[in-house]
Amino acid sequence: MRVQFVLKCTVCGDENYNLTKNKKTHPSRMEVQKFCKKCNTKTLHREKK
Repeated sequence: MRVQFVLKCTVCGDENYNLTKNKKTHPSRMEVQKFCKKCNTKTLHREKK
């Protein structure tokens, strides 16, 4: 029951990371501090709808 999703930068809106997660153990949207190449810093990335 793994689902693929995309992480989107909250600052510039760039879609940087493709990940998978288990929907049963993590039903809510994911928010992670990741490196954005466009912003050139660590920014908050949220799961795209």
